[in-house]
Amino acid sequence: MISLHFLFVIVLVVLGLSAVVFKRNMIKIVMGLNVIAGGVNLFLISMGYRQGAVAPIFTNAPDLLMVLPTPQALTLTAIVINLTVTALMLSFIIMLYKHYRSLDSFKRRLLG
Repeated sequence: MISLHFLFVIVLVVLGLSAVVFKRNMIKIVMGLNVIAGGVNLFLISMGYRQGAVAPIFTNAPDLLMVLPTPQALTLTAIVINLTVTALMLSFIIMLYKHYRSLDSFKRRLLG
């Protein structure tokens, strides 16, 4: 049986992919990529989850089951990278809008 976390991951990734593939507005495409990144981050956190586990900050409790800290660190890194990539993409979109006066990616391809 599929867990509810993974169902949400699938929904987020499919929604983001549909926005990237079917939308023509460049800002909506960037928003779709951010939704995909949110799904990937949820997947990473879900993979590190353990039922009944405690946070890994308690170092004096060797008998307790701990949540895996590596997916949490990867998720924090992915959030920072996603923020910088989004800022870069939006700055490129602003430059393209100043040049072509349109946010439509299809029209930009036709103009050459």
